[in-house]
Amino acid sequence: MVLVAALVVDATNFITASESSHQAFKTATLLKTLSVNSLISGEVGVGKKSLARYILPDATVIEASDFDEILSTLESVNEIIIVNLENSPNIKRIIDAINSNSVRVIATAKSSFSNEYIDEIFSVKFDIPPLRDRLEDVDELVKMFINEASSLFCSSTKFNTENFTPDLSENSNSLKRQVMIHSLLQDIKEVELMDIIENYLVDKLGSQSDYRNFLHLYEVPLIKAGLNRFKSQLQLSDKLGLNRNTLRKKISDNKEYL
Repeated sequence: MVLVAALVVDATNFITASESSHQAFKTATLLKTLSVNSLISGEVGVGKKSLARYILPDATVIEASDFDEILSTLESVNEIIIVNLENSPNIKRIIDAINSNSVRVIATAKSSFSNEYIDEIFSVKFDIPPLRDRLEDVDELVKMFINEASSLFCSSTKFNTENFTPDLSENSNSLKRQVMIHSLLQDIKEVELMDIIENYLVDKLGSQSDYRNFLHLYEVPLIKAGLNRFKSQLQLSDKLGLNRNTLRKKISDNKEYL
């Protein structure tokens, strides 16, 4: 496999540390010089919109579900980016409008998206692989998000990667959210943590069994942290001052979270 130096595109924050993302970026760079319509596919959070904006930095960006807005915009612009093309209620009408107005289009869609009219308008189509297949990019994205979090929270605390397993369920979206939360919690004070729980609960309270229903918000983190630190239920029950059977019951009651 060809090793590629890490690169962050300033205009897009698109990382090209892996070979596949590097190739996707090369394709996007080529498309900047061509007057052709293209479709970028991939899972949520892989960087489709970032590359589309890199190709057409001055284009109007519209969600495909905003059907009427797309049709009216096509009459007044030369370039347009349509995101989530799979959400369009009538792709055929959009394609007809594109052809009628000679507008250049870059669109994004899910990898699994297919439509009988796609080949009529998009002469170039390429897919961006998910982050689980681009682990070199994950490392660079984590570094970038750590820097963003440090600046956002005005924190000088070093990011603790112990027990940190990247959440790639929604690619960069879930990874960034995870890093931000992880960074925030490293410096959080008890009163701030209580404020978060209070804000979470304020609109959810109202039944006579609320104390029991929400007790897991305290018990689950306490048990998980204790098991992680002390490595055994026996030691944890001793540290918490609980009978072993009581601890086992609490673990059983909260097994969906543990």
